[in-house]
Amino acid sequence: MHRIRPVLFGALLLCANMCSGQEVIRKYIDRFLPVAKDLSSQYGIPVSIILGVSILESGSGTSKNCRQLHNYFGVTGRNSLKKRRSAYKQYATPEDSFRDFCDILSRKKYYPKLKNTFQYTKWLGAMNHASYAGAKQVWIKRITNIIVKHRLSKYDKQ
Repeated sequence: MHRIRPVLFGALLLCANMCSGQEVIRKYIDRFLPVAKDLSSQYGIPVSIILGVSILESGSGTSKNCRQLHNYFGVTGRNSLKKRRSAYKQYATPEDSFRDFCDILSRKKYYPKLKNTFQYTKWLGAMNHASYAGAKQVWIKRITNIIVKHRLSKYDKQ
């Protein structure tokens, strides 16, 4: 009988976890791409921004806030949780969370200038400048990596 060496086993385990993580993200994109496309058409916000931010902020739909509150973007607000305290807003459906994110962006000062501009880098820069996320440059890098790795910009209108 052969034994798998611990290093080899660890590498195999890491590969399996990465592959399953990629599958989770692929399923997430497949599920929410129609919603993102529809909202992109309505609001003039790139699909890549809608999906990229939601993938990061919701852990591809696996975070506790996402599962319990249907909050896919880390938006703060009221909720009706009884068993734990949370500053995050609760939504009736995932689609409500996606729409609220687009509503929030549409009220920002930079929105009129960027509406129907489908260059995600410009949107990330404006959102960062307006302090959308506390992590600043790290946040931009993470969203950019998600967009590039999963080729989300191919869904943006050119």
